[in-house]
Amino acid sequence: MTTVMNRAQFKKQLQRGLNTVFGLEYKRYPEQWRDIFDIESSDKAYEEDVLMAGLAAAAVKPEGTGVAYDGGGESYTSRYVHETIALAFAITEEAVEDGLYGNLAAKFSKALARSMQHTKEVKGANVLNFADTAGYTGGDGKKLLATDHPLYNGGTMSNRPTTMADLSEATLEDALVAIAGYTDDRGIPIAATGVRLIVPSQLRFVAQRLMFSDFRPGSADNDVNAIKSMGMLPGGFSVNQRLTDPNGWFIKTDVPDGLKHMKRLAIQRGVEGDFETGNMRYKARERYSFGWSDFRGVYGSTGGS
Repeated sequence: MTTVMNRAQFKKQLQRGLNTVFGLEYKRYPEQWRDIFDIESSDKAYEEDVLMAGLAAAAVKPEGTGVAYDGGGESYTSRYVHETIALAFAITEEAVEDGLYGNLAAKFSKALARSMQHTKEVKGANVLNFADTAGYTGGDGKKLLATDHPLYNGGTMSNRPTTMADLSEATLEDALVAIAGYTDDRGIPIAATGVRLIVPSQLRFVAQRLMFSDFRPGSADNDVNAIKSMGMLPGGFSVNQRLTDPNGWFIKTDVPDGLKHMKRLAIQRGVEGDFETGNMRYKARERYSFGWSDFRGVYGSTGGS
């Protein structure tokens, strides 16, 4: 049954004398999910990304012998299944006509936009919130953060510390070293680097000191801050309000086809009036998915606390 807002919900706003009406309009954070995900468009019900494994290292060919052959192939497949996100509200024409403190429909339209953005932020942040949670696996059958992502050559690779650790100068440097050691699925090194540090609100001050201090943070020595002086993490750091682990931290890398947002249908807004009742209905709807294809697109830790 459709819930219709009417004058009974807005009794105070039908009479003059109020000082102000508040609660529907607040300053919003920018779209924080954009700092985490690469955006791609889709025109299908779902999208699939297939990991291709190349060739192994070239071998020495002894004189007079035949050349060695090698073969690659398809590895795992990551699937993005788009969800439909929608919300609506209805309000009587009398409530709109008799409201004395601004257009109620316009006010709730802004609230509708906030609700749609909030859900999108949560959907995006949950890719990282559940990065180390059993049951939330990618195309390779592993959690986003794992020490044993399987490779085509039979080995494994890690994109997290062996033991989860809190964010510090040492752990951040170790993470950047680990990213520089990434290889492809045949064990050939790739030129991977960290791009941006992503932290919850609780770690913003730690991140600021680690990224922008001229000298080593927390030290009386005159050593330079190597992370800053070497230009590591050129994207700086981003704070995400929807990250739920106060100790979790993540590094987005420049590896392509990592963390992805698939946009199936951009947000659409509709307004419809009912001829008999005069009620006005407002709806917002969009379709998208969040996920990851290549685990090398991120390195992270849920913290040691």
